[in-house]
Amino acid sequence: MESNMDSRLIQGIGLYTDPHQQAQVLGYFEQLKLSPDGWKHCGETLLKGTADENVSFFCFQVLEHFISNRFRASTPEDQQHLRQVLLSWLQLKVTSEGQEKNFIKNKVAQLFSLVFIYDFPAGWPTFFSTLLQVLQLGHKSVDMYLRILLAIDSEVVDREIVHTPEEAQRNTLLKDEMRVRCVNDLVESWYQILETYESTHPELACDCIEVIGLYVSWIDIGLIANDRFVSKLLNYLGIDVLRESACDCLHDIINKGMDPIMKTELIESLMKVLEEIGVIPPKQDEDVDFLAKLARLVNGMGCNLIISWQKQVKIKDHISAARTLSAVESKIPLMFQFLGHEDDDISLAVADFAKDYITVLKQIIHTNAAQKEFLKQMLYIILKKFEFDESYDFDSQGEDEAMFQDYRKQIKVIFDNLAQLDQQLVFSAVHQYVTTTLSSWKTVNFTQVELSIRILFMMGEAIPANSGNHFSGEGQRVAAMKSMMEKLITCDVVSHPHWIVGLQYMETVARYEKYFLLQQEHIPKVLVAFLDNRGLRHKHPTVRSRCSYLFLRFVKTLRVNLQPYTEVILQRLQDLLQIENSNGTHMMLTNDDKLFIYEAAGIVIIMSNMKPEEKLLLMKSLLAPTIEKFTTTFEKLCCEKDPNVQEKYAEVISYAISLASRSSKAFHTQATMKQHGCEGCYTEALEIFLQALNTPHQHQVLHSAVRQYLHRMIVCLGESVLPYIPIAVQHLLKQCEARDIQEFIPLINQLISKFKRVIAPFLQEVFMPIVTTIFNVLAQPSDQMDMQANRDKRSLQKGYFNFLQVLVINDLAEVMSNQEQQHFHQILMTIVEGAVDPDQDPVAQKTCFNILKRLHDVWGSKGVASKQFFHNFLYEYIIPAVFRAPFNFQDAQSMLALNEAASLLTTLKISEEESLLIFLQQKFLPVILHNDKIVEFINGLRTLDSKQFKTFFKTFFQQMRT
Repeated sequence: MESNMDSRLIQGIGLYTDPHQQAQVLGYFEQLKLSPDGWKHCGETLLKGTADENVSFFCFQVLEHFISNRFRASTPEDQQHLRQVLLSWLQLKVTSEGQEKNFIKNKVAQLFSLVFIYDFPAGWPTFFSTLLQVLQLGHKSVDMYLRILLAIDSEVVDREIVHTPEEAQRNTLLKDEMRVRCVNDLVESWYQILETYESTHPELACDCIEVIGLYVSWIDIGLIANDRFVSKLLNYLGIDVLRESACDCLHDIINKGMDPIMKTELIESLMKVLEEIGVIPPKQDEDVDFLAKLARLVNGMGCNLIISWQKQVKIKDHISAARTLSAVESKIPLMFQFLGHEDDDISLAVADFAKDYITVLKQIIHTNAAQKEFLKQMLYIILKKFEFDESYDFDSQGEDEAMFQDYRKQIKVIFDNLAQLDQQLVFSAVHQYVTTTLSSWKTVNFTQVELSIRILFMMGEAIPANSGNHFSGEGQRVAAMKSMMEKLITCDVVSHPHWIVGLQYMETVARYEKYFLLQQEHIPKVLVAFLDNRGLRHKHPTVRSRCSYLFLRFVKTLRVNLQPYTEVILQRLQDLLQIENSNGTHMMLTNDDKLFIYEAAGIVIIMSNMKPEEKLLLMKSLLAPTIEKFTTTFEKLCCEKDPNVQEKYAEVISYAISLASRSSKAFHTQATMKQHGCEGCYTEALEIFLQALNTPHQHQVLHSAVRQYLHRMIVCLGESVLPYIPIAVQHLLKQCEARDIQEFIPLINQLISKFKRVIAPFLQEVFMPIVTTIFNVLAQPSDQMDMQANRDKRSLQKGYFNFLQVLVINDLAEVMSNQEQQHFHQILMTIVEGAVDPDQDPVAQKTCFNILKRLHDVWGSKGVASKQFFHNFLYEYIIPAVFRAPFNFQDAQSMLALNEAASLLTTLKISEEESLLIFLQQKFLPVILHNDKIVEFINGLRTLDSKQFKTFFKTFFQQMRT
């Protein structure tokens, strides 16, 4: 490629708008990266000074590729040329009148840092002295110098970037070299930059302060923590544009690792000066951004002092520990000032200090009066901060509301820790707040009412209950919980006009549902609230929706205790159970909400004290809307031509079936459904729903719905479901795609696990149709770019192996062996191929080896003539598969597959005895291993137990593959 062509393409990169031309240029730049001299062309272009930012950025990317991939192996001449390109560009740009874009300057800084880590000190010992000389060229050079130092910190120091052990060792050596060669000069340059530019270019001073804060973590603290630097930083606290940076830097200085006594002295001296210059305590009208930085500084002081205290306690330096603890506690009032600030960011900035102080008090056996007072103050601050702000938008929650909810979660950690430390204090404060607020809920702000109920709710997590029940036993805690719950229920706060209060009420009674097991007289009051316009019929959809779930929880716990209210509950729920209703009540609850209501209604019916025939009538009445909706809609679907309308009908049918299915969750086993006399209505529904399998349209949606219903009926109807299974399977296997058969397999697996040998004759008939359907679907061609189709096929293959495994586990292996021999052989081959396929999921690979091991347990006995076929297959295919299988030694699941393969071999050793060892030693292993390795392997297999052999096998396999 000629040089004029190079120039034309490079200069045109920012001008082309045609995608083809852009692709041509980008392709050219890829060629430049790979070309031995491509980076030199880019260097020439950069030094002409005429390239725009797009061209420059691409050129720097080519240079970056050279530095990262070829710099260390290049000639000294090329290395020097690269250094000169960077320095020349730097000198060119810092002396020109124009201003480079920040992304270009950051990219150049990154390149300098990459050259630094590869080239310092051996190749470029004058790296820093050269940069320091450039500082004389003015503020632009200072800007680039600081950016380079920040980039070096990212590469060498930044603890948030994960480094390999080799990189970590390299970085340590680099810092050691810098300490010896140049740190003193760097520190001096920082001071001179601050002196020169603090007034004229404060943004450079801020960047310099950031550099100081980063580097102080690993250089000699005395270079920075001295009069000239600290006095400057303290002075900057009074300059608006510099004070936030200065605050951060002071924080970095006190975070520096050092002797605990020295750390305490440093913090105390800094604190004293901050108080003297009037920065602490902060002014009432102080800017919130600066306050957040100041709060972070105070948090750093407190946390570092606590770390020092812990070190001193550990070495039993009690005198120093007492002084340090005193230093910690002298800052508690200041921490409280920030913790209670109305700005949540400022409050959160000292949260770690608050949590760490609670940890300190947990370690102290006896807290004094002052410490107890601190805890009390902290608790009341936290409670106040939990309260919603007046500006909180409950109906249209945006970013501010989400941030407050996150803030609540974080300070709840402090509340929980306080409760763990001093239960009596927290119970007393919460009890007083709850009872006082609820006693006057009609006159106080709704935010306080919501808070009073919320903190009662929070007590359930903050303080674990005895045996899971907060209301059993005696004592002040139990009495306080009972008292607060009684107040909550009897004061009628659930009728509060603000919906958030009512919602929190419902959350709380559902959380403490066990209270009503002991205080059953309160059940009617709560039930009515759930069922009327304060709960399921509330005007606010959020309350209605959440109450659907909470009502189900309430019913599940109190199922027996609700017997006196069966008729009332069902009567109140009747209109909500309708799938559609002309008067619009069906809009009260969403489809998902109604699922909860159907389940709750089912529980109420079966837990009533009615006779079985009465329960059957009620359950039929419950299912009637679902069957009616299914029947009428299915008729419409069969006649409908419009695909969009068909889809809507199919969704309605699917939903009707899901409601019936959900109601069956009231039953857990066949016994309970039979015991309550409700088998009839569910088998009747099953007969009707099975019609959906013969649908002319939307078969995927309807088949899925019927499958889910069958899953439930297998659990609840027991063997009564078996007459319906053949017709269901016949239809479910029609028109199958990967996802259809994939979702069918769990159903057949459930049948096998539930009924085992009872359904062996049925399985004998359907086994090959199922397997053939799976094979046909897997064999269908698919677009390699269709990721979902490929994922479906992989999942189906895993499902197929799971199906075979379930058969074997449930003593039904003869279902496979009783097939025609060619089919049996084909099935066995798929298992072996699954074990050795390099593209196979390692979980599926493990399953395959497990199946082979289990099949051997069934058919591997020597001398049994009927099993001779499998025995031959064992030596021809299965044993070789153990050695052919690909294992990824970096993948935990793959290692489990390897363990399964090793387990197969140890099982074979026991049953096959010398036959296996002779086959391996004389026939199979000589083809793939040297003689010494064969002897080693045979000895290992012969002498080691199963656990030892797994370790040996892994090591042996690794050596065999290298």
